[in-house]
Amino acid sequence: MARNDDALLAFDTGDLEDWDEHRARAALDGRHGALYRNHLRIALHLDSWAHAEGGRTDVDAPYKAGYVQALRDMAAFLRQTYYLPSGPD
Repeated sequence: MARNDDALLAFDTGDLEDWDEHRARAALDGRHGALYRNHLRIALHLDSWAHAEGGRTDVDAPYKAGYVQALRDMAAFLRQTYYLPSGPD
């Protein structure tokens, strides 16, 4: 499963304010590993959604920027283990 986990963790961490790879790997190995893997998959979907929304021309720029930022923020929070029931244990 490590190779699949590596693929799920293959994203740019430069914009993540609280990224900790050790915490992420511990979460993958912990009691909520399956849930965290699901969170990482959702984050990938949110990345795609944000990219698609960024190309829209039918909404005004401030709305689009806010919407795209909200999607990216949710992906970041999911990746940083913020929504696991009791931490990464």
